Amino acid sequence: MNALNIYALVAPAVLGLVLFEFIYCLWKKNGYYSFQDSLMGMGTMIIAQCVNVAVSVLVMMSYGYIYNHFAITQLKPTLPNLVICYIGVDFLFYWFHRAGHRINFLWAAHATHHSAEELNYAVALRTSFTQRAASFLFYWPLAVIGFGPSIIIPIVAANLVYQFVPHTRVVGRFPRWIDSWLNTPYHHQVHHGANRVYWDKNYGGNFIIWDKLFGTYQDQVEEVYYGITIHPKSWDPTYLNFHWFMVLWNDMKQATHFSDKIKIWFMPPGWRPRNLPPYDNKSPHSCAKDQIKYVSKALPGSTTYLAFQLVLSMGILLLVIRNDSPLSVVERVLVAMTLWFGITLWSAILEAKKWAKTGELLRIAISAMVLGTIFNLHGFSSAWMIAIMGVTLGSAIWVLLGMKSPGQLATSS
Repeated sequence: MNALNIYALVAPAVLGLVLFEFIYCLWKKNGYYSFQDSLMGMGTMIIAQCVNVAVSVLVMMSYGYIYNHFAITQLKPTLPNLVICYIGVDFLFYWFHRAGHRINFLWAAHATHHSAEELNYAVALRTSFTQRAASFLFYWPLAVIGFGPSIIIPIVAANLVYQFVPHTRVVGRFPRWIDSWLNTPYHHQVHHGANRVYWDKNYGGNFIIWDKLFGTYQDQVEEVYYGITIHPKSWDPTYLNFHWFMVLWNDMKQATHFSDKIKIWFMPPGWRPRNLPPYDNKSPHSCAKDQIKYVSKALPGSTTYLAFQLVLSMGILLLVIRNDSPLSVVERVLVAMTLWFGITLWSAILEAKKWAKTGELLRIAISAMVLGTIFNLHGFSSAWMIAIMGVTLGSAIWVLLGMKSPGQLATSS
């Protein structure tokens, strides 16, 4: 069994929880979800999952090499060994997570997750495609100890699956006998807090005891609000993934001292070369009530359309990530690229770019051509081909007639 099996197994439950929480929040009118933030959070998740297929293969190979050549012993998957490995994974995750907030190039891989200005189960799925690759730099000691990749990878996946649970504001504090050792929503709300008092706290993945042992635990002392101090101010998925890398790159280019050009990648977030003015080391909001969240002016008529495209993309994603997918490696890459292109167009529609409608029509045509060709090569039934044609035609009509372009918006106003 590998990590992807576990993700496929729990996917219905995870998506069900996202939907349940979303409906509950709409009913309560608590404002815990925003359409734009949630949509692009799910979009970044789709891209990350596509990339993670390749990452998982590389990790299996590298951990296999370490296990075969450097392992002290070779441990069997007995229950005690699995428990030890699980605790080891969570311990190493704590240090990876802590490093991800204190070392610039690792923060660049992690900041996408924290750029959400909400905390909900859609945010839990929001991650950069560079973070998973970075995280596996920390788990190799387990292979040296004697755990094979066929043990490490599923346990890392199981550990990450639980980490979905604390990403909610709906659930309050757990009973003390649970809250004292487990990472719960109460603890993780602090971790995602943009309040100055909550910075760099509560790193634990499954267990909060690591924070209590190593001095990074923080109780809630004021109302939590969410996000990061330098928000990307964009929904573009590529920019969201590379936002902090670009900040670091621009500072590196302006640095006048060579040592600063190297140091900037390893210093804590907020550090700048000596010739550049320091960032304002204050939270951008004094309290939750005065936070102004990033919202863009989307093309009218696009909300239902984009929700429909999200559902379609989730289905297409399975062709890329499932082990039993009939697609070849090249075909999976082509489908992943069409998904990436499509999610980029979502951001253009949300931001009412002038080229959004033209780009979306081009995306619809390319997606239909790629999927139609692949389905035909693999002998999919004619019903699938008819479905592709129907979705293609319906989407094109929806874009042409159901959305106003930026030009029309200016005219109508």
